[in-house]
Amino acid sequence: MTRKNLVTRNIYSALPRTTRGSPLVLGGDPKGKNFLYTNGNYVIIREIDHPENSDVYAEHSTIATVAKYSPSGFYIASADQHGKIRIWDTTQKEHILKNEFQPFIGIVKDLSWSFDNQRIVAVGEGREKFGHVFMAETGTSVGEISGHSRTINSCDFKPNRPMKIITGGEDNLVCYLKGPPFKFENQIDLHSKYVQTVRYSPTGSLFASGGFDGKIFLYNGDTMENVAELKGDGIEQAHAGGVSAVHWSPDGTKLLTASGDRTCKIFDVESHKQTTLFEMGSDLLDQQVSCLWQNNNLLSVSLSGFINYLDEKNSAKPIRVLTGHNKSITSIALDGYNLYTGGYDGHINYWNISKHENARVSGGHKNQVQDMAVSKSKQLVFTIGFDDTLRSIDMRTNEFTNLSVKLDSQPKGLCLLDNLIVIACYQHLLIFNEEGNKLATLKTNYEANCIASNPTNNHVAVGTSNNKVLIYKISSCGTKMDQLEDRNLVHRDAITCLEYSEDGKMLAVGDANRKIIVYDSNYQPCNKQEMGYHTARVNCVGWNPEDSNEFVSGSLDTALIVWDVLDPNQFIHYKKAHPLSQVNKVKFVNKDLIVSVGQDSNLKVWSLS
Repeated sequence: MTRKNLVTRNIYSALPRTTRGSPLVLGGDPKGKNFLYTNGNYVIIREIDHPENSDVYAEHSTIATVAKYSPSGFYIASADQHGKIRIWDTTQKEHILKNEFQPFIGIVKDLSWSFDNQRIVAVGEGREKFGHVFMAETGTSVGEISGHSRTINSCDFKPNRPMKIITGGEDNLVCYLKGPPFKFENQIDLHSKYVQTVRYSPTGSLFASGGFDGKIFLYNGDTMENVAELKGDGIEQAHAGGVSAVHWSPDGTKLLTASGDRTCKIFDVESHKQTTLFEMGSDLLDQQVSCLWQNNNLLSVSLSGFINYLDEKNSAKPIRVLTGHNKSITSIALDGYNLYTGGYDGHINYWNISKHENARVSGGHKNQVQDMAVSKSKQLVFTIGFDDTLRSIDMRTNEFTNLSVKLDSQPKGLCLLDNLIVIACYQHLLIFNEEGNKLATLKTNYEANCIASNPTNNHVAVGTSNNKVLIYKISSCGTKMDQLEDRNLVHRDAITCLEYSEDGKMLAVGDANRKIIVYDSNYQPCNKQEMGYHTARVNCVGWNPEDSNEFVSGSLDTALIVWDVLDPNQFIHYKKAHPLSQVNKVKFVNKDLIVSVGQDSNLKVWSLS
């Protein structure tokens, strides 16, 4: 093998994981270049202008809840649902940990840095207290957060002296504290429902609060007196639904707001009037759970997890929408640079990794998308899901067609053979034509796990849970399938994945015993030596389309390995390709590019050099 390196080219990151009724906190860097959010155990950093350039921090041992840049931009503080706060470096690729503290035990819902980078306030749902202020260098306490009787949802540091902190909680109160050391000063009870967000203006002269009652109030940043209540056009309060987030424009003259009424708005701070309305849709998933104003970029997050780029001068629709997955990606199909990924929640996404375009395929399965395959001649993507149906997507419109066929049992894998669709189900093998008409059914006495086709000889290989690979010969008309009994392959554990090379001369088979065996066209092992360098179950394999001696594998152990069939001892081993997450699927795009997807909901593009 002449290749030496496998390097990350792009990460199409997971979307924020959202919950109805719970605001999401977006963080932005001081320069306005990046934004960040959490999904599962991960903190995801993305470039605003080039969101395909992103980074994933995977050092939290439990679900991360919020992350914020320090005012200097050199550090990020991220928190999790156990109350741990990690402070880590942003300038190095390794993101070296500076400190880890636990100010309280419980879910951290929001945090904020002081303007001098020295102090952090964290609030949330603690067992003994709802918030704490501490030194970022030592963890030393510099005050107690008091004044609330219930969970605190939001907090913010005044961006200049004198130092003050504001908080908003589920007791409908806005509280403020002075320090250091920080002590409770007063509380404001203008909201009639949960206070979801509080934020200071960039100059500190004002701050805003937004609540579940749809109301937004402005206050004097020094005296804490109420200055005004913002009201939307034609309604008595700012929004018709609960306010999830507010964010100030960089010059402090405007306020961007997000609400459960499926709208975002811009208010003029001086006149207290609504100037811009963004109507985000009519679906439940169009509820807005967060917003961010970075330089000239206005972002919002929908309940679906979609990230919307808003244009103040053209509010009719977002100028860009980042789609993707926020649940595990379970399947993938390729047509050159065009990719389709299917998820645990039944959604399918389209990607073009050359143009960095993406879109959600309208419709979907009702349950996990188990497998997909591209029919280039018909410009269709055939999909199967755990809703026990076969469906298809028109690649020209990226919409599901009317095809929806109920299958005999739960499908495990799908492959195409000329104009035939062969599906391995729990205890059936099924053959359909591309119009969805069933041509043949074979009842089996084993549980199939995976399936692959060899177009050069009409062979189909089926991997089973009883450690065998069974080879079938399919008739050209698709009405008959004969098992080739003399070609049965036996492994030490259940077969988990298999794939024929592009020229049909090789078959790579991975199993639950972390081993891979490559067979030639006569189904004889190509090597006496098993490829056993994964440390856990092999989940997927994919062949180089231009070289039948090179393939890649992904595993439960989070790693990718690029193999040379001629010399199994020469391989590229990339550990933690998807940190904390198994690699679910992997494929070669061309001889130099690989794509992988995992339990972490990320789509990664790799370069071989």
